[in-house]
Amino acid sequence: MPNLTRRDALIATGAASLGLIVPGAAGRVNGGMPAAGRVNSQTGLVQSVARWCFADIPLEPFCAAVADMGLTAMDLLKVDEWAVAHDHGLTVSCGDVAAGTIENGLNEPDNHATIIGAFEQHIPRAAREDVPNVICFFGNRRGMSDADGIDNSIRCLKECAPIAEAEGVTILVEVLNSKSGGHVDYIGDHVDYALEVMRAVDSPRVRILYDIYHMQIMEGDIIRTLTDARDWIGHYHTGGVPGRAEIDGTQELHYPAIVRAIRDTGFSGFMAHEFIPRSDDPLGSLAQAVELCAEA
Repeated sequence: MPNLTRRDALIATGAASLGLIVPGAAGRVNGGMPAAGRVNSQTGLVQSVARWCFADIPLEPFCAAVADMGLTAMDLLKVDEWAVAHDHGLTVSCGDVAAGTIENGLNEPDNHATIIGAFEQHIPRAAREDVPNVICFFGNRRGMSDADGIDNSIRCLKECAPIAEAEGVTILVEVLNSKSGGHVDYIGDHVDYALEVMRAVDSPRVRILYDIYHMQIMEGDIIRTLTDARDWIGHYHTGGVPGRAEIDGTQELHYPAIVRAIRDTGFSGFMAHEFIPRSDDPLGSLAQAVELCAEA
């Protein structure tokens, strides 16, 4: 496996020096939130990492490296990948159960049967295997008005919510940018759109996946927005702007301040790193991101 030098350095210095949770310490309490353990003494959020951003590293060694780094969770794993993460003491912080796709989501009634069926099939398994969250999407616009997209999404989620509530698993709906990055027609591209849906569904088991990278591109004003929407946000994704690269000094967002703002909302869920490393040492980039947020 390539690029393990940084991981080994982290082990040598001790992941505990970063205030990280030891592997296996995260679980579910209070119906879906991470168990005791935090990135530092000031915040209850738990750091995770999106699998797809590190797809060049096979899953088994990637799980081993993530666990050795001191992380306790991995994001966006498919159902048949959950066991691999669990074997390494990792929580699957958000599961991909094929409840539609980014393009074919909640806004289109023709997709509703697929989405509901996926949740009926896989949410009980998520509950059994301590997967606290599952993901779905608003879908591409294809000429649809916001009003119709919102109404259709509400209708579908009102059928999905009881499934999630019965099992104590949270459905996350992601907001994405519609300017760049392959999602140019995505309808749920502003937080206000998502909030209208959330408030109408009004379920403790349906929440927004707030992607900081995407919302910086669409509307900025990150700290005020996440603070105002705090009651409806169930999960965060990170990423550098521009380019979805590392969350370091090369980009326009200052993540320590963002992490402190999230902490101040009382959030105690997962924040998954979803940046695409440009470095020749991708695991080193991940370790640096973890350290940056741990020390915020």
